[in-house]
Amino acid sequence: MSANGSPSGQQPTATYDSPFLKACRREPVPHTPVWFMRQAGRSLPEYRKVREGIGMLDSCMRPELVTEITLQPVRRHGVDAAIYFSDIVVPLKAIGIDLDIKPGVGPVVGRPVRTRADLARLRDLTPEDVSYVTEAIGLLTRELGTTPLIGFAGAPFTLASYLVEGGPSRTYENAKAMMYGDPELWADLLDRLADITAGFLKVQIEAGASAVQLFDSWVGALAPADYRRSVMPASAKVFRAVADYGVPRIHFGVGTGELLKLMGEAGADVVGVDWRVPLDEAARRVGPGKALQGNLDPTLLFSTREAVEARTREVLDAAAGLEGHIFNLGHGVLPATDPDALTRLVEHVHAETAR
Repeated sequence: MSANGSPSGQQPTATYDSPFLKACRREPVPHTPVWFMRQAGRSLPEYRKVREGIGMLDSCMRPELVTEITLQPVRRHGVDAAIYFSDIVVPLKAIGIDLDIKPGVGPVVGRPVRTRADLARLRDLTPEDVSYVTEAIGLLTRELGTTPLIGFAGAPFTLASYLVEGGPSRTYENAKAMMYGDPELWADLLDRLADITAGFLKVQIEAGASAVQLFDSWVGALAPADYRRSVMPASAKVFRAVADYGVPRIHFGVGTGELLKLMGEAGADVVGVDWRVPLDEAARRVGPGKALQGNLDPTLLFSTREAVEARTREVLDAAAGLEGHIFNLGHGVLPATDPDALTRLVEHVHAETAR
């Protein structure tokens, strides 16, 4: 595929001229495109209804259910892109890792990865391991038409943090202990996870995803020097592995203000920014040649309509000089968010930025 997202020598895809993909390519847009992380999920009553009695990982493996959940926010909110409904640990489950997503806790690993012998459990991912992903994306792209679908995966560091800790952590003491104390084992672990992650993204792109996002949710726990030395090589390997497909590549982490430049250097076309750094300052840190995504504080949606609109204007003003901007929250939609507030936010951004 060509670098502009359409197959080389062929007509552009149905989503090629969408505002979202134009913004990713840093081209003029009719309005600033909007989508939300975790938009297909817990804040929607229709989501809770279709998920009733079905575990998270089981939900991710049912193509028709995945299709319905992914489409729900597109129908309700009028967002400019859908994001594939899944979870970052799905590829790990698919290769046989003993894990589950426990309500109120998150991913829990039965046997944490702590030794070199444990690496043998991390085999390569094949398309057959996640055939339900290929089927679901086929269903979705037919339904979405000109609306792009974003595929995604967890970045090597964040996956490693779950595998080594055995579940969610606030301190990452076991992961950092391995990173500092056995750097060769750590590097081999992340390299193997990079291959698995790249394989998962390739399946999604080949099935029809128009863009991909790499979530390094917990990498903000690292200092820049540690990121450059111990994490960036694996993330860069993932981005290189999918570069020839020509789809935009987005990189996002939380608390990554000090890492923004490095995250861009890892190979992303679009750098996601959380709510802590204004977009004009983020652009200065990232440097030229990248679009930015973000970055309204998700908790603002619990405030008044006037407060939301005022802070949205601040985000849009900070983004005014950017080469490309995709409006998003600075992290995921919180479960108790009023869905109508999200719908109003999409309408407001579209109206405010209409060109």
